[in-house]
Amino acid sequence: MRKIGVVSDTHIPKVAPSLPARLLRELEGCELILHAGDLVDLMVVEELERVAPTVAVRGNMDGPEVARSLPDTRVIAMEGVRIGLIHGGGAPLGIEKRVMAPFSDVGVVVYGHTHQPKVERKGRVLLVNPGTPTDLRFSSRLSYAVLEVEEGKVRAEIRYLD
Repeated sequence: MRKIGVVSDTHIPKVAPSLPARLLRELEGCELILHAGDLVDLMVVEELERVAPTVAVRGNMDGPEVARSLPDTRVIAMEGVRIGLIHGGGAPLGIEKRVMAPFSDVGVVVYGHTHQPKVERKGRVLLVNPGTPTDLRFSSRLSYAVLEVEEGKVRAEIRYLD
């Protein structure tokens, strides 16, 4: 089994000076970390890279430096599973359809934007929004997610930091 940590909407340093120490401790043991955008500062990737290799996309709140450095979407393949990574945008209503649209032939779509943690199946695609580990705007709890991938199967779990 391979373990992937999933974060989004960290908004560093606007809402916190750095990632929560507890989050970094809990991500230890992951062999990969996915960040679904709204880092705000690239130092977030550097912090996460100290724990595990990190793959990130840009979000709507990311400034020019982040926007130049990161793509809008990525696809990661692991253990026979293709995972689409995107931030998302627009109103929360209908976001699932919008984040799925750029991807074909993926089994999982990881997204952010809403700050609302969610694991939901839409047809054959597992949608995972880790929520936010730092920003209580639009969310009552701080969270991240963990994906466990093994032999073409994925299990996703939301984990809370409170």
